[in-house]
Amino acid sequence: MEISEIEAEFAALELPKFDETLALRLGEVLIDLALADDLPVVINIRTADRTLFHAALPGSAPLNDLWARRKSNTALLFLLPTLLVGRRNKARGETLVRHGLDPADYADNGGAVPVRVKGLGVVAVATVSGLPQVEDHKLVVRGLKALMTG
Repeated sequence: MEISEIEAEFAALELPKFDETLALRLGEVLIDLALADDLPVVINIRTADRTLFHAALPGSAPLNDLWARRKSNTALLFLLPTLLVGRRNKARGETLVRHGLDPADYADNGGAVPVRVKGLGVVAVATVSGLPQVEDHKLVVRGLKALMTG
């Protein structure tokens, strides 16, 4: 995916509201999408200080939990999808380390997408880990779009 494509996609992802009930619904949507295709993923939805939803699906591994945490940290810090952060860093020849971020705590691989609410901005992040990074990203976007239209 190109930078401009990710930017346009993210600009269109804005919910009218988001709370614990909608976090649970988003988690359920993501589980349904993942199970339908037998995807071995971890799904995590959190705010800066609280986990709202977490599931480890069959075939996922403990390492996926660590990747989800690192990607979520990055999305919450930059307030952008990690796939976009990673693509921008690559285009500039930069890394997260250059920004003073420890790779043990931050990753700019795709799969974490901030949850934005109209008038409030970013209120949470939805993260998937276990697939190639673009596929992780696309799964989260599919879930957010389903929540928006459902």
